[in-house]
Amino acid sequence: MARALITGSTGFLGKHLVETLLREEPELRLRLLCRGEGPPVESDHIEIVRGDVLDADSVKSAAEGCSRIYHLAGVVSRNPEQPWRQFEVHVEGTRHVCEAMAELETEKAVVVSSSGTFAVGKEPEERDETAPYAQSVVWDWPYYTSKIYAEKLALWYVEHRKLPIVVVNPSLLLGPGDERRSSTRDVELFLEGQILSLPAGGLNLVDVRDAARGLMLAMEKGRVGERYLLTGANMTFHEWIRRTSKLSGLPAPKVMLPPAAASLGAKALRTLYPLVGKEFKMDDASIRMSGLFWYCNSEKARRELGFTTRPPDETLRDTIEYLRGQARASAA
Repeated sequence: MARALITGSTGFLGKHLVETLLREEPELRLRLLCRGEGPPVESDHIEIVRGDVLDADSVKSAAEGCSRIYHLAGVVSRNPEQPWRQFEVHVEGTRHVCEAMAELETEKAVVVSSSGTFAVGKEPEERDETAPYAQSVVWDWPYYTSKIYAEKLALWYVEHRKLPIVVVNPSLLLGPGDERRSSTRDVELFLEGQILSLPAGGLNLVDVRDAARGLMLAMEKGRVGERYLLTGANMTFHEWIRRTSKLSGLPAPKVMLPPAAASLGAKALRTLYPLVGKEFKMDDASIRMSGLFWYCNSEKARRELGFTTRPPDETLRDTIEYLRGQARASAA
């Protein structure tokens, strides 16, 4: 019986991948490599093994007997401090997975990267898999730069070690179930009244449930050595806030500010808010990111994998309902 190893199964996307595979591939056995407790899913098709992607021996041990590997383990953060943690997990973790594959002759692996490795720029244009890496744009954000190196490393193993790896590049993941707020933090900030101006850039969002199914499709149909953007709707941040405002019933800001002016305003608010017993939570990295355009073209994944996405308003509505439910539970 086929067995798949999943790293990063306790993350936002990882939990949805586990649920998707249990539902759509009932004969598949899942082995989850976890540093601590596994995801809150009970099934006799799940085996949890303790280990860390930074430990080559534990990765190899977990991969033994697995014909497939879904490598999702990562550190999602916009905090510029302690960047080497992200480089260690993303780059060395990917290296350990690839070395285990090479030794065990694994049939196929899907490595999860990010659309932000290449589908981002200063101009509002859609980018596809032919775009160059955006190192000059994202150079001071460790998450994206480390993902670029990890992606390049995985593709090096394809070319030089002939490993059967497919890379997928999801955009901003939204939807229910983001317990750590790794991807839905900006929606939460809007609900808390923390977004006080309209950003000048644009984003692409994809439902985490659609992205999870995209990983399964990439394993089934993806061509070795190829990258696939798993992305949904492109929209300006202004449009995103307008939709979120309408779905939540909360007012939207009316003034648009360039990133430099927004950063100056944020600096002042971080000083003023504590004087009235409040906290201004918007960080400078998020403000700078909101001045860029993270537009994607996912035609390749739709054509080759059969990837589909639901309407963005459904995703936004479910995200808002989940976050409000979490807030009510915390207040109880």
